[in-house]
Amino acid sequence: MQVSAVIPNYNGLALLKNNLPVIVKELQGSEVIVVDDGSTDGSVNFITQNYPQIKLISKPFNDGFSTAVNLGIKAASNELVLLINTDVVPTKDFLKYLLPHFENPKIFAVGCLDKSIEGDQVTLRGRGTGKFFKGFLQHQRGEIDQKDTLWVNGGSGIFRKAIWELLGGMDELYNPFYWEDIDLSYRALKSGYLILFEPKSQVIHKHEQGSIKRRYSPKKITQIAYRNQIIFVWKNITSLAYLIQHLIYLPYYLVLSLIKGDNNFIKGFTSAFILLPEVFKKRKISKSKYIMTDEQIFQKYQ
Repeated sequence: MQVSAVIPNYNGLALLKNNLPVIVKELQGSEVIVVDDGSTDGSVNFITQNYPQIKLISKPFNDGFSTAVNLGIKAASNELVLLINTDVVPTKDFLKYLLPHFENPKIFAVGCLDKSIEGDQVTLRGRGTGKFFKGFLQHQRGEIDQKDTLWVNGGSGIFRKAIWELLGGMDELYNPFYWEDIDLSYRALKSGYLILFEPKSQVIHKHEQGSIKRRYSPKKITQIAYRNQIIFVWKNITSLAYLIQHLIYLPYYLVLSLIKGDNNFIKGFTSAFILLPEVFKKRKISKSKYIMTDEQIFQKYQ
């Protein structure tokens, strides 16, 4: 099976110098695409001068992770597409453990074991579990001794392009970042496709060096995360019991935020509410493809 790699980049010159040589070597002549999201740090010149074989898509301005990834996958020539962020470096032979899974035509995506460097600690990530609790999807890091996963990380996973296109790709409502990969994976599961975690395929993730933490304040990151957590429920949850639970707890969280004097959740809710017409429009499109219930998904992956 042929693989294309898509690397979204925003002012990641220093990171590209580390990960591009490894990716080019590991893919052994396969297609590599970098989608530059309006960088101003010389990333484009570096790629042009040092990697003429790389397909470069240079955007004039930055409008978010999902948009960059969707552009890259649209341009990809091969049936499988590896998404890998600039702060991620794959280990030797990581691809050979991923590809055999795609012999099953129902497999949509397979995620890598993410050795995330966070301060002076290394946290093993890549397998996600979750439950619907107090009105929201509460996601968490799963144990790495199993292969089922609730989602595949958009920064270190491989996807089948044909199914990606059937699902409509990453939802750009989640721009600039967070929850877009969980949303895509959840829609795939509810549509009857399969996703897996492969612990033998490993990457090193320099988590603290990524563009999100370099560009946005912790407060802004929290607000965007809350906004997208809310959008996820409004867009994807179809269970009447879960929706009632959400409507009960949503006012509780808003009042609690007022009492605590913490406006991050309130700002996240307000931002989500503004997008409500578009959320409902996309909900209708996604719902038409679902063959699994929310209860069935959470029973398996919590």
